[in-house]
Amino acid sequence: MAYLIFKTIISAVIIVAVSEVSKRSSLLGAILASLPLVSYLGIIWLYIDTESKTQVAQLSRNVFWMVIPSLSFFIVLPLLLKTELNFYLSLAISTVIMIAVYFGMVFILHKFGVNV
Repeated sequence: MAYLIFKTIISAVIIVAVSEVSKRSSLLGAILASLPLVSYLGIIWLYIDTESKTQVAQLSRNVFWMVIPSLSFFIVLPLLLKTELNFYLSLAISTVIMIAVYFGMVFILHKFGVNV
């Protein structure tokens, strides 16, 4: 249980750090947010929990493929925010589009025989 609490605290600290740094500098916040910290921590936690290099390698490959559709969010959100749309509506639309692109990516990968 202590290990689960530790993982939660470390993860929360990173999220708060991104938010706080972004208040002072959007560039530094973006750099911190763009680092693959969640992937990095996920890989570490997965290895500690399973000691399986195979599972870590599979996760790493899948993260690679899923980064591509996640970029759609960062393209669509700023475009929507420049319009008259409400922030939360822009966030929701960007998220829905990103999810659709994820499904599209998985479909395309399966068509080409890439197992994710």
